[in-house]
Formats: sequence, structure tokens, C-alpha cells
Amino acid sequence: MTASAGTKRTIYAALAGNLAIAVTKFAAAFYTGSSAMLSEGVHSLVDTCNELLLLLGLSRSSRPPDEIHPLGYGRELYFWSFVVALLVFALGAGVSLYEGIRHVLAPEPAENLTVSYVVLGLAFLFEGWSWRVALLEFRARKGDLGWLTAIRRSKDPTVFTVLLEDTAALLGIVIAAAGILAADLLDMPELDGAASIGIGLVLAATAVFLARESMGLLIGERAAPALQTAIIARAHADPVVRAVNGVVTVHLAPEQVVVALSAEFEDTTTTTAIEACIERLEAALTADHPQVVALYVKPQTPEAWRQQVVRRSGEAEAGT
Repeated sequence: MTASAGTKRTIYAALAGNLAIAVTKFAAAFYTGSSAMLSEGVHSLVDTCNELLLLLGLSRSSRPPDEIHPLGYGRELYFWSFVVALLVFALGAGVSLYEGIRHVLAPEPAENLTVSYVVLGLAFLFEGWSWRVALLEFRARKGDLGWLTAIRRSKDPTVFTVLLEDTAALLGIVIAAAGILAADLLDMPELDGAASIGIGLVLAATAVFLARESMGLLIGERAAPALQTAIIARAHADPVVRAVNGVVTVHLAPEQVVVALSAEFEDTTTTTAIEACIERLEAALTADHPQVVALYVKPQTPEAWRQQVVRRSGEAEAGT
């Protein structure tokens, strides 16, 4: 199975589960009057919309380059992933916090709690199935990296977005069940609202983390160090390259990387020979690393490269 196929399977699994769960939770919230259950319904509805947006991002990002966008539309995936994070914060967390505070200030006992427990139990099973699909897909991609490191280095936000959403959903179900049970046993309906606030805080924390990771990808992140090392090694191996000064890489999409290479050529190298070298490098890199969609080579002395690096470093420090 390709990475794209695995990504879509993960999203479709989450979409199917969240849609069924959202309808069930809203029906239960209407029937029981539980604030926590209503927050959970909003949570699942937001997650359903998020999966649709991720599928939209996948579709639009796969469009080929054109005259207006010569490098393609790969970053649309990162844009829609950022929108997903905003929706989790604005709708999921916002509505949950509002509903929780309202219910704490004006508490009303929930009714027919058996329905709530059954719905939450079924939701946990469905959500757990979706979570497992996302977990297996992400585990297959992360290799030997730690979980947090793998998320931060990942260039495909769709899988870890679904995984984090499902994790937040499972936590939300546990919080909702605990709040409803405590409110019933202690005869304190305020605890139902407190559970809704807890769900909102979980969603807010998830949204902030997702927004930060998506923003980094949207701005532009470098390729993995292993790919950069392979590019430099391949350029070094070419007979007309005297030295490779450095390489700059930027991800346009999970499987689309633009490479800018600074290299010094032998003084006797002709323009024709340099052009032939660049063609050899392009052919070799695209064969060994299909994610490299564009290669730009700049003939440059090491001194000029170092000055350029120092200038960029100074601009970066001035910006901070």
C-alpha cells in the first residue's frame, strides 16, 4: 500500500466513525439533556468536517503545475490542515467551553443516563477502531523515531492530525463519562458542565499543537537530513564538481521537495559540461528520490556561499 493510499484509508475510517458517532451523540444529548454529551456531539461533528477538509486538501494538492503555480499546489494540503486546527479550536473547544460554563452557572440534572452510558460506550468502540487505524499507519511511517519526534519531523499532517483528533476524542469520552457519573452519584449537575469544560480544554490543547505543526509546514520545512546527505553525496560523486558548498531543501507537500544546490566546479569546466552535469544530477536524484520535483544548481565559490550563509543568519537574528 502506498503512503497516499494509507493516508486516505486512515481519513475514511475516521470520517465514517465520527459521522456515526456525531449523530448518535446529538440524539442522546437531546434525549438526556447532558451538557457533556452535547459537547461530545459537537466534538464529533467538528472531527467529521475536519476529515472532509483533509480529503479536500489531498485532492487539491495533487493538481499538476500550471502557469500561475509553476511548482504545483502541494502546499494546499498544509493550508487545509491549518484550517482544521482552527476549527478544532474555534468550534470544538469554543462550543464545549461555552456549553460547560453555561451549564455550571445554570445546572440542570441530566435524565435517562443509561442512554448516555450506552452511547459513550459505543462511541469509545468506534473511536477506538478509528484510532487504531491511524495508530498503525503512523507507526508504520515513524520507524525508530519517538512519537513526538516523529510528529514534529513528519511532512504529512493528515495522519498525525487524525491520530491526535482521535486521541482527544477518546479522552473526551472518558471525561464525559466521568462527569456524567459524578454528577449523578454526588447529585451535583455542575460536574456535568465541568466535564464539558474539561473536554474543551483537551480540544484547545490539541488545536494549538496541530496549528503549530501545520504552520511550520505551511511556511516551509527542510527535507529530512538523510535526503540532504544523499543529495550532497551524489553531487560530490560527479567528476566535474570540485566541491559541494551546501544544499537548501523545502517541502511543498509530503512527497514534493525542491532542492537548491550550491556547487563549485573545476575552473576548466565549460558551460556545456556544467549543463550536462546538472542533467546527470537531475536524472539520478529523481530516479533515487522521486520526491525531488525540482533541482536548481548555482555555480558558486565556497567563500560566496559562506558569506550568503552569514548574511542569512544575521537577517534571521535581526528578525527575532
